[in-house]
Amino acid sequence: MIREPLTMFCHADLTGAVRGKGVPTRLVERRLTSGVGWTPTNLMFTAFGTIAPSPWGAHGDLMLMPDAATKVEVDFGDGTPAERFYLCDLTETDGSRFDCCPRTLLREAAAALLEETGLSLRVAFEHEFIYSGAQSRTADNYALDAVRRHGAFGETFLAALSAAGVETDSYLAEFGPGQFEVTVLPSEPMAACDGAVILKEMARATAWRLGHSLSFSPRLSPEGLGSGVHIHFSLWDKDGRPVSYDAGASQGVSEKAGSFLAGIVRHMPALCAFTAPTVVSYLRLKPHTWTGAWSNIGYRDREAGIRICPVFGKSEEKTAGQFNFEFRAADATGNPYLQLALIIRAGLAGLAQALPMPTPTEGQDPEEMGEAERQARGIVRLPDSVDAAHAALDADAAVQGFLPPRLLAAYVANRQAEFALGRDWSPEEICRRYAEVY
Repeated sequence: MIREPLTMFCHADLTGAVRGKGVPTRLVERRLTSGVGWTPTNLMFTAFGTIAPSPWGAHGDLMLMPDAATKVEVDFGDGTPAERFYLCDLTETDGSRFDCCPRTLLREAAAALLEETGLSLRVAFEHEFIYSGAQSRTADNYALDAVRRHGAFGETFLAALSAAGVETDSYLAEFGPGQFEVTVLPSEPMAACDGAVILKEMARATAWRLGHSLSFSPRLSPEGLGSGVHIHFSLWDKDGRPVSYDAGASQGVSEKAGSFLAGIVRHMPALCAFTAPTVVSYLRLKPHTWTGAWSNIGYRDREAGIRICPVFGKSEEKTAGQFNFEFRAADATGNPYLQLALIIRAGLAGLAQALPMPTPTEGQDPEEMGEAERQARGIVRLPDSVDAAHAALDADAAVQGFLPPRLLAAYVANRQAEFALGRDWSPEEICRRYAEVY
């Protein structure tokens, strides 16, 4: 059958969905510099495909300007068309900055961190998902047989990631039926977020070619096990030296890293409007579900909002290089560029104010502490609903200021329109709907 190879120019929108336009592959070299036309109101597509009230209406034009470093061309060797796409910035038609572009927001946050402190982040997004072709059965968690019974998916998926330039670190069967987890190697912020987008698309592409589907939604059933995104990060100086670790400090956390974490903790309730942004997020974010429902920093604690992760080095040098933190109150219904940009801005605010790090918890459950102790340690219950998350955002002028006013307004309007659609949905219907779109 005759074919014209097609390359997609895409971006992750405010809901994290990957949308774009295709061009004949033979024209890509030209389009790498000229871009592809786009419409501002396309940013107002909700997660369910409706259009939220738009500040642009039917007016205006933008460009999808591809980043050549994000080129994906993966041939699965099964006779289906190859996966060909680039990830793009949203720009004005003359190529100038568009203030509602999530990639631009992240780029500027990372640049501000470097300029103001001489520091940068290395980041890795750790994803969990449910695969429909898993042939799951009781006690599959971490089982060799669970990987065997899901057939060619795992190896094909990892091969696709490698071909797309995403370096995999590990792959395993998780706790839930049909649930798997993939971890990747850390990279600079933009590459990490691009890799998170590419990872999800390669997972979907692999499942589709094998006649199955998968979902990154936080919950597929109200009482089931959740799937999250754990955002790992560490601080490095301009000379490429790790600065998160101090052998003589509490739990090994350096003073600079402690201030960075303190900024995140201070603003974490409002950050949840971006890191755990949907109704279904809060069916997952509950105490005693290994999700991070409190604003504590926990030493090797998977219940903490931020976990101080273990290291496996036998020398101080190796320990310092591995030492990292994990933001756990996040999932894949968010846009990774927005998630990381706001984490960086919150951490930068903590550095600018030289905030002291709250005392980490170790083997302690914040739910069992008295309110006075939680207050003394700066620990609060994170929002338990999208309404509570947006109320926290409304109350936090600093986090509001982390975004350009027009982007903040567009984001809130988009999400509020999404929430309005599901006000009367049962928990089962919420899970079904979000499982389909994520």
